[in-house]
Amino acid sequence: MNPIYRDMPTTIFEAMSMRARAAGAINLGQGFPDGPRNDAVIDAACDALQQRSNQYPPMVGIPELRGAVPDWYRRHQQLELGPDEVVVTSGATEAIAAALLAVISPGDEVLLFQPLYDAYLPLVQRAGGVARLVTLDPSGWRIDAEALAASITPRTRALVFNDPMNPMGTCAHPDDLALLARICAEHDLIAICDEVWEALVYDGAQHRSLMQYPGMRERTVKIGSAGKIFGLTGWKVGWMCAAPPLARILAKAHQFLTFTTPPNLQWAVAQGLASQDDWIAMARDQHQASRDFFCDGLHGLGLVTVPSAATYFVSVDLAASGVAMDDVAFCDAIIDQAGVAAIPISAFYAEAAPGHLVRFCFAKERATLQAALDRLAAALPRLG
Repeated sequence: MNPIYRDMPTTIFEAMSMRARAAGAINLGQGFPDGPRNDAVIDAACDALQQRSNQYPPMVGIPELRGAVPDWYRRHQQLELGPDEVVVTSGATEAIAAALLAVISPGDEVLLFQPLYDAYLPLVQRAGGVARLVTLDPSGWRIDAEALAASITPRTRALVFNDPMNPMGTCAHPDDLALLARICAEHDLIAICDEVWEALVYDGAQHRSLMQYPGMRERTVKIGSAGKIFGLTGWKVGWMCAAPPLARILAKAHQFLTFTTPPNLQWAVAQGLASQDDWIAMARDQHQASRDFFCDGLHGLGLVTVPSAATYFVSVDLAASGVAMDDVAFCDAIIDQAGVAAIPISAFYAEAAPGHLVRFCFAKERATLQAALDRLAAALPRLG
């Protein structure tokens, strides 16, 4: 076996989901929702499968979707984009891979912020890049300006920034976004911005993209996901947005990965972005209510949660909860003894990982969340 693949890890999401299936556990680890279901978008995909072409669509995406994405961002984020600044991809992870392959050469350095979505580091490495890790301050998940400055060298070419952030469910502070914009301009860096959770920001807040900050319009790759917007994670429809000269380079990398994305799904997403604003707002409110329900239940069990401002996720602070176990041992124990699967936050660190945080997905039916809470209530006294 080629050693470049032999040492590649299995994603923590797949590993924990396999354990959950084997144990018959309630899976609150991997981030996919039980609902709500958008029948209009699903029906549009079925209709397109029967009524429209099933042959290769344009490599960069069908015109309808490349037009719908800028229109959606104009309405929701006051961001002006054109269709020539959109490249449709087979999910956001492919978009991240294409962006890295497009903008870095072997030996180039890429800034990554810990905790980090687990695909970033192996993708940087397989592209020939060198990761420079910046650890966020866990007291508020803020960027340490001195640590960021110390991580930049003459070989630094790009940064990958996840906002809203998986795994912690946080939204970037405006001062941190301004800091990143200033650093990118000063050091001529490309910002690859994973913004797939942009439609799932809670408590009346609104997402603001790094692309909107001074000096960032021409040097940002903004990545979005229809799977997150419509709760259709298995569709794997995403996009990269960038200024035309950069978008053309991104498209060249994309063409040798997946080349294109199923046309019926593209047509359905285009229709959804144009017509489903009310449903998107309803889904956001429903997920916020599920967050509140699940957090209240966790608090009732004596578990302290870290504030969740976005995404499908909330984390428990084991140390603050008086649980004398590390995150990996806790996740192992609750699968075996409670039949509930969660994710240890240490899996999202490449080095110097904390061991006291565990992530749960709350984007589930109330009955599922209550069943998980009941199982945890029965098992926690035995965990010590």
